[in-house]
Amino acid sequence: MSDFRQDFIRFALDKQVLRFGEFVTKAGRTSPYFFNAGLFYDGDSVLQLSRFYAQSISASGIGFDMIFGPAYKGIILAAAASMALAEQGRNVPFAYNRKEAKDHGEGGTLVGAPLKGKVLIIDDVISAGTSVRESVQLIRAAGAEPAGVAIALDRMERGTGELSAVQEVARDYNLPVVAIANLNDLLGFLAGSPELAANLEAVSAYRAKYGVQN
Repeated sequence: MSDFRQDFIRFALDKQVLRFGEFVTKAGRTSPYFFNAGLFYDGDSVLQLSRFYAQSISASGIGFDMIFGPAYKGIILAAAASMALAEQGRNVPFAYNRKEAKDHGEGGTLVGAPLKGKVLIIDDVISAGTSVRESVQLIRAAGAEPAGVAIALDRMERGTGELSAVQEVARDYNLPVVAIANLNDLLGFLAGSPELAANLEAVSAYRAKYGVQN
């Protein structure tokens, strides 16, 4: 059985969602790689992405009753992941929020299944943790319980302190965070890809300078 994490990195490279070069991050760091999940924008790539999410979620062992996707990127991810899980034989409901409350029809900011039970939050990445914080507040306000967070890539680098944004979320909300792949997986992929070996040194140096431990 193939390693879906390595397959995901290859897929992200093929779709040019993961690229190498010189990129400035939100933190002002010059990074030798860039990951933009917003470039998964056609039917085939979203279908494949959803299946990677489903594999990662299933492998994590996190117990949950439904999926919640924070607006806006999380909306399509919640719908797509629920469909991919249904393909695996597990049919789970999903919900998402609006940025602004609707003042007609059913009203409110929540759309989809009622928030109840254990809720898995799904997003593309965790940067400052803002969408996770807002999602946790919405879920608890509805009387449900956050169960964990699923993301596509964990860059495994320090935030404002010694911990990464992912580690801060895990600590602050006592929630498991599962990523389809992380920086260690990327380094392993580069080490085994002669055509990309030139990027290994730069990514390793970036990890040494800004990285965190598991």
